[in-house]
Amino acid sequence: MNINATIIGQIVWFALFVWFVMKIVWPALNRMIEARQKTIADGLAAGERGKQELEAAGKRAGEELAKARDRVGEMIASAEKRDSQMLDEAKAAAKAEADRILAAAKADIDQQVVRAKEALREQVATLAVAGAEKILRREVDAKVHAELLNQLKREI
Repeated sequence: MNINATIIGQIVWFALFVWFVMKIVWPALNRMIEARQKTIADGLAAGERGKQELEAAGKRAGEELAKARDRVGEMIASAEKRDSQMLDEAKAAAKAEADRILAAAKADIDQQVVRAKEALREQVATLAVAGAEKILRREVDAKVHAELLNQLKREI
């Protein structure tokens, strides 16, 4: 009965093979499977953390963008205020300069009027002396009658 001995031999060899696989191969495969499962779990967890961090970063970016818009708005308002101040200062400076020029022009006009009056007084005095000379038919000495001529100038 060769078949029985062959079957028993195959059973023994199969049992040895099963024992070998269970003691040596199976634990190594189990360790590799567990390591792979751990790697996959870690990767999924990292992916989830990355997704959450991305959402948080998006929110922070939105907040920073809103803050930046607020700061830009404040800067624009400040620039407009400063522009208005500078315009008002320039207007005030221009008005002050115009007033100064106007005052200088008035002073100059007043001086010219005084000089014109003085020149007119001199001419009137000269004409009065000439008229008096013609009336008296004699020459009037201006040095001798200086006081009289000065009084005549003041009255005119």
